[in-house]
Amino acid sequence: MTRVRLTARGMGAVLLGVPLVVLGVWWRYPGVAGLGIALVVLAGAGVASVLSRAQVAPKRTVRPRTVQRLGACTGVVELTGTSRRFPVVFDATDEVAGEAVAVDIPLLAPGQQVKVEYPIPTHTRGLLRVGPLTLSRRGLAGLAHARTVVGDVVEVRVVPRVLPVRGLPGGVRRGHVGADERVERGGTDLVGLREYVPGDDLRRLHWATSARTGTLMIREDADPARPHLAVVLDDHVESYAEAKDLEDAVEVAASLVTVAVAEGHPVRLVSSSGAVDVELPAGAVDADASVVLAALADLKAAEGDSAARPLPIRDLDVVAVVCGARADLSALMLEAGRASVGVVLAVDPAPTHPISAAGSVLLLRDAKAEGLLDAWNTAVSR
Repeated sequence: MTRVRLTARGMGAVLLGVPLVVLGVWWRYPGVAGLGIALVVLAGAGVASVLSRAQVAPKRTVRPRTVQRLGACTGVVELTGTSRRFPVVFDATDEVAGEAVAVDIPLLAPGQQVKVEYPIPTHTRGLLRVGPLTLSRRGLAGLAHARTVVGDVVEVRVVPRVLPVRGLPGGVRRGHVGADERVERGGTDLVGLREYVPGDDLRRLHWATSARTGTLMIREDADPARPHLAVVLDDHVESYAEAKDLEDAVEVAASLVTVAVAEGHPVRLVSSSGAVDVELPAGAVDADASVVLAALADLKAAEGDSAARPLPIRDLDVVAVVCGARADLSALMLEAGRASVGVVLAVDPAPTHPISAAGSVLLLRDAKAEGLLDAWNTAVSR
């Protein structure tokens, strides 16, 4: 749909021209009346110049639809001039999360095809609504303009950045009775049972349970060389000195989960508010990790009690608690201390001791996600 309106300059011409016509006729000043008529006619000519539909074929696309925060997302406008006589001048704006983004479109000559790329801002994590694109065609002397809406509203999901980080400490498992075990090679732990499906290795049958239930049951074992990683993300706004600190905490959590999935570890991610609770088994693929990133993309700062959610024993191989400088560190370190390897990573704008320890729990502090992950590489990773 195309809408034609006078610009501020056009409205000024009409508002000035009409009184001049009236006064010129009333006072019998032909020159004043002629000037007023000229202004009104000029404004009318400006409207007439944009009344006809611009002979162009517009198309707008946005790629990619999922992008990491601060990553490259691009809008593309393709215009094909179908007129054979006159060039067309457009101004264009695209709406991104309610704000206008200017698009610089060159003069479109008759029969010419123009392709313009422009960046979509990805500073904010979450779901961005992009569009519609508005094309504005200026009339004679800038007195009127016609606006045309092009393209639908599309959604772009901005997920947390995944920063480089090394993997988990190897050969660490939690014993069934709560004792720490560090096994460098060999051995497995029974972590669950499930029904037999065709193709399963019959050597993994759990005969005692199968005999008792009358259903073939398969052992699910945990490889001691692949410890379970549990990431607890404190998502309460009161825990952070500044709102932007939560973004760094989310990126730390996303990076740790992603590297663990890439190395084949079982992973669980929980937020202290309970808004996120995602568990991935050993051997998950990148597509499964994208589920975690999507959940973190939609995570909002919570309010209220910021106490960490207790983790079951099976999740206590390696526990990483990610929080802010104002969190109750003593309670969080107590929760992390239940694991074989417990680490608390605090986003602290003014860290005094980047790496410290309280008992068996490491406390890492830094103002940025990159610094916290560097500390993880130094003090935790193998």
